[in-house]
Amino acid sequence: MEKMTPAKLAVLAVGELEKLYPDIECSLKYKKPYEFLFSVRLSAQCTDARVNEVTKVLFAKYPDLQSFADADIAELEECVKPCGFHHTKAKNIKDCAGQLINKFNGKVPDNMEDLLSLPGVGRKTANLILGDLYGKPAVVTDTHCIRISGRIGLTDNKEPEKVEKDLLKILPPEISNRFCHQTVQFGRDTCRARKPKCSECSLSGFCRYFLTNKA
Repeated sequence: MEKMTPAKLAVLAVGELEKLYPDIECSLKYKKPYEFLFSVRLSAQCTDARVNEVTKVLFAKYPDLQSFADADIAELEECVKPCGFHHTKAKNIKDCAGQLINKFNGKVPDNMEDLLSLPGVGRKTANLILGDLYGKPAVVTDTHCIRISGRIGLTDNKEPEKVEKDLLKILPPEISNRFCHQTVQFGRDTCRARKPKCSECSLSGFCRYFLTNKA
């Protein structure tokens, strides 16, 4: 098979993933923009299902940003404890609420620079906010996205920020955010870290990993 460029491979990968997961979206539940931001922070090293259980109680107890900013840190820690790393996550959420109120008029920023200035927010979280909340081109390079993009041949990098830059060059802007949600589900269903189900994979016909190992 003729070697294809990452851009051509991206077109094929997008097409197949759109067929598999046409209506994919983030599974975190929220009603307000800042609730999504806090949910994403809680999801680090924790399942979305667990986060949704915790935030159902959390957002009822603290109904607005001011209540989070004024929260007793020990009580807030106890609320988020099931999500793990509760000391750090509680402090980040409390401090973040204060910054959103004092620096951004209570609104979640819509640009990378301001998002990265918030406590506990890295590029992964910032991209998720930009893509899901504001519909902007964004690439969330979690472990599934990095692994699958590398296996297909969309990038030779493994560092999240480098993978992000590579994918932004070749993915259609309107699909970039959804592509990342799709790779997460595809990674869970088929392209697993160990023992990927290549025989059941609709991407195997152009996947560099499969074609190389098959040869």
